[in-house]
Amino acid sequence: MHDTSLITASPGIARLTADAVRSGLLRPPPPLEAMDLHAISLKEGTKVTEAAVLVPLVNRAAGVQVLLTLRPEHLRDHAGQVSFPGGRVEPGDVDREATALREMTEEIGLAANQVTLLGRLPGYEIPSGFRITPVVGWIEPPFVVAPDPFEVADIFEAPLDYFLDPANYQRREYHFRGRHRHYLAIPFEGRYIWGATAGILFSLCRMLSLQK
Repeated sequence: MHDTSLITASPGIARLTADAVRSGLLRPPPPLEAMDLHAISLKEGTKVTEAAVLVPLVNRAAGVQVLLTLRPEHLRDHAGQVSFPGGRVEPGDVDREATALREMTEEIGLAANQVTLLGRLPGYEIPSGFRITPVVGWIEPPFVVAPDPFEVADIFEAPLDYFLDPANYQRREYHFRGRHRHYLAIPFEGRYIWGATAGILFSLCRMLSLQK
């Protein structure tokens, strides 16, 4: 069992409220810019796997934190990566919010009734065929998590303020299935956050940029 109330925060964190985040998510997405070139649109005919993730914002006394997980190395998809709780949509899920909350409970043991849903970020597609719906949730401490060791190697929190600064993001390149692609990365205290997780965090940065 992990008592995340023991995780400390750094000074100077953005003092966003749940209402401010909810308001920011209702804004039309800002126009695309250079750092958005990592985003892709799946080609017609691509086998699509619908998925959803929860972007958990924790309202610490010292400032809002983002809760993130580290995936174990043995997993088939995105092994060893920093991620949000989430996964594939199941037939019994009534909507993407249900998927995100179910996966959160399965992965980190947090009850759905401890999360206040604030809205969605724009959908995010990745070359492997996943179409991800990011759902933003607000969590009030104290709370206790019990990660499933098969799906989660570690849980940690990072200041939301850090992810709301575009200067912290890096744009990088790689080749995948014969195509030249771009991706975002945002290193944080020795952890390398990249790919879909970094892209979703950058989307959150853009949507909340006028709310600080």
